[in-house]
Amino acid sequence: MRFEIFTVLSILLLGSLGLTYYYPAYHVVPIVIGLLYLRAIADVLQKKRVIIRNFPILGHFRYLLEMIRPEIQQYFIESETEGRPIARVFRSLIYQRAKRQMETVAFGTQLDVYADNYEWIEHSMQPAKITEDSLRVLIGEKQCQQPYSASLLNISAMSYGSLSKTAIQALNRGAAKGHFYHNTGEGGISPYHLEGGDLVWQIGTGYFGCRDKNGNFDSKLFESNATKDAVKMIEVKLSQGAKPGHGGILPGTKVDEEIASIRHVEVGKTVHSPATHSAFSNSYEMLSFCQELRELSGGKPVGIKLCIGKRSEFHDICKTMQDTGLLVDFITVDGGEGGTGAAPLELTNNVGTPLEDGLTFVDDCLRSYGLRQDIKIIAAGKVFSAFHVFKRLALGADLVCAARSMMLAIGCIQALRCNTNHCPSGVATTLPKYYKGIDVPDKAERVANYHSRTMDAFRELCEVAGYDHPSKIERASVQIRLENRKTSNFAELYPQQ
Repeated sequence: MRFEIFTVLSILLLGSLGLTYYYPAYHVVPIVIGLLYLRAIADVLQKKRVIIRNFPILGHFRYLLEMIRPEIQQYFIESETEGRPIARVFRSLIYQRAKRQMETVAFGTQLDVYADNYEWIEHSMQPAKITEDSLRVLIGEKQCQQPYSASLLNISAMSYGSLSKTAIQALNRGAAKGHFYHNTGEGGISPYHLEGGDLVWQIGTGYFGCRDKNGNFDSKLFESNATKDAVKMIEVKLSQGAKPGHGGILPGTKVDEEIASIRHVEVGKTVHSPATHSAFSNSYEMLSFCQELRELSGGKPVGIKLCIGKRSEFHDICKTMQDTGLLVDFITVDGGEGGTGAAPLELTNNVGTPLEDGLTFVDDCLRSYGLRQDIKIIAAGKVFSAFHVFKRLALGADLVCAARSMMLAIGCIQALRCNTNHCPSGVATTLPKYYKGIDVPDKAERVANYHSRTMDAFRELCEVAGYDHPSKIERASVQIRLENRKTSNFAELYPQQ
């Protein structure tokens, strides 16, 4: 093949030289062919890529096609019900709701209702009526001086740095318009989080925003941030679904003066987030730490976030709460299927309990220890439509939070480049050439629109199912098709322990 390519280039080069002899205006042709000839020589001499070495010039097309493969797949091949991790039908729904466009569908469902794992809600012959107040949940009413009334749908944890400043601003303003909360992620409270929206301040193992020079928890710095009016709740992150049991690294090249001041780290120095907390090492110390945070914040709700791993460890937390009376106000359950966080493939694919299994386990475990009535459960992940909200509540959650649907609402196109810093829509990048394309007021309106219309759809689902309050949704409310067209419901698949 190499011989054939050089032969063709040689013939073309000689022919083009002859052409310019008679037609001087075409002198650029042999120059272009000559450059290709040199490129072919360079391809053969290089040793890193075998395809290019064996197929000079032509081999580059293989890498070009591979580079644009996701776009070809998304734009020309996948159907409405395909696409990973989010199917086109849900991406379209989110865009339509965010833009307040028509979202109804015609000619019936495109889903195969007789396929395995098809899910549905049984409607009632006597629809109920649900009030606006029913779509909020009070958290921390038992032991907090400042309990918080949360929406059923909120923005999940995404740090500034992972997301651009304009994306954070748009999300926060949208949360303010729609009266729902915005989780900061473990990267700390940036100025872009303070655009009027309610905040849940997440504290990770790096203690960003409340750490001393050695990376240990600093109570004074915590108090100065936690007592801000915008901060409504505190969330201690034990693990996350994308990479449970795994720490993180913030390269020094990303630690500019702004990031350093937000996270209380040194400019230009690589920051390591350990896999475990240094402020506690067992369940009792963890619950005591949460109690300390509650007091330092002025009595705001404090909870934990985790992806369920070894179930005995969560039993230990519940037993300790039962024995000591030291309770968290909420538990955010993340799924092992991951979310917006970039992570090693093995951790994303094969570590951590999937959300539905983890959610039902936490609900059952709290009930078995007599704690469920005092602790709210927040389900994090894969919430795109009102049915997803309904299903999470049926499986045991009190409320939900979402990340990727909110990113889509501000313009994410699922380019799958979040971990490269070259997000074309300006959402998951720190590069100004991308994020300056986001019009913050417009995108904030879209976030609020998506939330509002999804909550309207959720209200309608409750009403057609005959529920006048979301708390009445139960596991038996959702039906599912199993193998050989047999049907069941979540109460049978996940019987309460």
